[in-house]
Amino acid sequence: MNPDLAGLRKGDLDTREEHLYRLLDRACDGDPSAIAALRAMVRDYPGYHRSLYTRAMNQAAVFGDPGLREPLLEALADTRYNCQAWAAMGCAAMDVREAVPQLVELLDHPQWIAVDEAIKALGVLGDVSAVPALRPLLGDGAEWVRQRAADALAKIGGAEALEALWDEFEHRRFPRIGYIASGLALFTPDVIPRLVEAAADRDPNRRYWAAVALGSTGDERVVPTLERLQAEDRGATVFDGEVRVAAKKALRTVRRIQAAIAGRGGQA
Repeated sequence: MNPDLAGLRKGDLDTREEHLYRLLDRACDGDPSAIAALRAMVRDYPGYHRSLYTRAMNQAAVFGDPGLREPLLEALADTRYNCQAWAAMGCAAMDVREAVPQLVELLDHPQWIAVDEAIKALGVLGDVSAVPALRPLLGDGAEWVRQRAADALAKIGGAEALEALWDEFEHRRFPRIGYIASGLALFTPDVIPRLVEAAADRDPNRRYWAAVALGSTGDERVVPTLERLQAEDRGATVFDGEVRVAAKKALRTVRRIQAAIAGRGGQA
């Protein structure tokens, strides 16, 4: 047996884990033997300690290969091996789009980490078919789930994802929706007119979050609206946030983003 692969099977667990870390370091440097050993472990995952599998999947991108699709899909459904969360990581890192239906099923998994990785993977894979499954999570009782879902929807993009985020922006089932504002900002430039209109709404809560979202767009066209809110708006939110303060911070955000763009030679 190849010594690189044998080191993942022999010795106590601490020894095998140290060997794995060395393989990952070598794989990062492009070592073909280390990469081959890591791929072999993923292909034959039931024969290796799950601790090794989980640690390898944390760096799956360094040894990714299209030939690992099937074993990743198998691990994604393997409840006995109990590494579904890490299989989801691998599917995201290796662009396994066939995993989307299984990832959607994992959204109801009892383990929080499986749900977390499934949401993140769906965002990375960017399949619009996942939007209907992610949308209800914007109303989840756990804030981290709502945040992950908003991030995933923003990454997926498209009209359906935008409408899901906008509906939450309009109805605000929760007082603090910075994650919704951040998600909406990624739909620039199409969302800017909507946000500018929202910044003139009678509801100070809506104006506040519109200002936050406008700032996150980094678009120069939003500056006049933010300057007006900073100078004139004395509204306060249900959590005592001030619209003018949100607008002031948003202006700083716009300037910071514009400076970063300029530093990259004008490329957004």
